Amino acid sequence: MNEKENTILLIDDDSRNIFALSAVLRAKGFDVLSAPSAQEGIALLQKQKGIKVVLLDMMMPGMDGYQALSILKTEPDLAEIPVFAVTAQAMVGDRERCLEAGADEYISKPVDVDVLLSLLKAHKVES
Repeated sequence: MNEKENTILLIDDDSRNIFALSAVLRAKGFDVLSAPSAQEGIALLQKQKGIKVVLLDMMMPGMDGYQALSILKTEPDLAEIPVFAVTAQAMVGDRERCLEAGADEYISKPVDVDVLLSLLKAHKVES
């Protein structure tokens, strides 16, 4: 089991996004786990203790980020883990919609690494 203080779970159906973000985060000293679907991400969270934050793509086939958020925020063992909504949607109201759905933070794609690092620090997830 991973009990480090800086483990981040990336849930994204696009392997290019996982690869790029994982590489940047690992270079900054974070431990990174990934899942290609919301279902697999939730399963990983249920069995892998020590995950400090979830970066959740909001637009995925099957279960989207909004559906995943409703599960993550109602399951007692998972509800306290901060979830950052990561989305290419940048229309008026998208940020508010993500936050209302239960996301703790909102980050638009392409991800600004400096913004992400400051949000991680604010949630006490540091490399």
